[in-house]
Amino acid sequence: MTTRHILEAPIAEGAHDQHMIVNMGPQHPATHGVLRVVVELDGEIIVRLYPDLGYLHTGIEKTCEAKFYHQVVPLTDRVNYLDPLSNNLCYSLAVEKLLGLEIPAKGQYLRVILAELSRLNSHLIWLGTHAMDIVALTIFLYTFREREDILRLFEAVAGQRMMTSYIRIGGVSMEPPIDFFERVDQFITRLPESIQEYENLLTGNPIFRNRLKGVGYLSAANAVALGVTGPPLRASGVDFAVRRDIPYSGYEKFQFKVPTSNDCDCWARYEVRLIEMYESIKIIRQALDGMPEGASYTADAPKIVLPEREKMKTQMEALIHHFKIVTEGFAVPAGEVYQDIEAGHGQTGYYVVSDGTAKPYRVHMRYPSFATLQALNTMCAGRMIADAVAVIGSIDIVLGEIDR
Repeated sequence: MTTRHILEAPIAEGAHDQHMIVNMGPQHPATHGVLRVVVELDGEIIVRLYPDLGYLHTGIEKTCEAKFYHQVVPLTDRVNYLDPLSNNLCYSLAVEKLLGLEIPAKGQYLRVILAELSRLNSHLIWLGTHAMDIVALTIFLYTFREREDILRLFEAVAGQRMMTSYIRIGGVSMEPPIDFFERVDQFITRLPESIQEYENLLTGNPIFRNRLKGVGYLSAANAVALGVTGPPLRASGVDFAVRRDIPYSGYEKFQFKVPTSNDCDCWARYEVRLIEMYESIKIIRQALDGMPEGASYTADAPKIVLPEREKMKTQMEALIHHFKIVTEGFAVPAGEVYQDIEAGHGQTGYYVVSDGTAKPYRVHMRYPSFATLQALNTMCAGRMIADAVAVIGSIDIVLGEIDR
């Protein structure tokens, strides 16, 4: 909806004719990026609001059609730059389904570890920024302390802190460093104490509680009808998570709980994400302790992934082989497939269509932030304008997902 259409839209039935139309964003710290929200106000009470999108439009979906399949992976990092490895995983699983590739169990476990670290990374950023929006600058500094440890792990395994492109079609880009699993073990051993520290600072804070309790109510029926997924859905009492109910990458082998709440408000979303962080630690611990035997993290498909080192005579031969895979591509059987996963922000899906060539005919991305944004008016109508800050923070949007 354009600005003109928003401003010319009739006011709510029975509303006073002195309502104000106010812009919140796109240059506003509480909109977490470049989201513009056009708000109709009766005094300080929200009558209705409209998210106005398009300020970060990248055209990534269309760009995928001009790239070889491997070249799409770096684009997936940039759609949700706070949870990049989950994006890599979802896209890779979709293409592997088209190719009929089976990833070794060892590679699946490594992917699970990385996906859960990425989820922790996403939740830490959410908690720090959400608390800063409401009341507490200190928490932002604390959560980024632990996030820095995760980024160092990503840098160790992928050579890159944020846009990792590490999970690839057929497995991963390279073997992890020798001490990688030991470093992960050390991190998840000390992380629960840090999460408890966040809880001690926030859960009993009267300002934080009052800003979230009873604010942003979203019933289970409305959450389902509006396509809400992930923590906001489970905080509305709907017990569903893709990684448990439609498992992928070996998630069926892990024991973990899916936290839910029937409170349906911003506070419930806070509690659900905190518990999810503890559950991610449990999953990583199980993956480390039960890491399968075997030498390979990648599928045995020399035309798609780089073969094991012992199969290549020289390092130069390996470099040439890898260069050809990436720059010349590989044909994918014609067909279409949809793959979804449970990313940090919710249900993420990739619909990939192949016409039998080395480039995808179509790549459509279903990201949770775009769908969850539909519920913003339902959660904010009738509340104070200040409550919109708490609600936007509680649903944890990423503009890259919305304007892809």
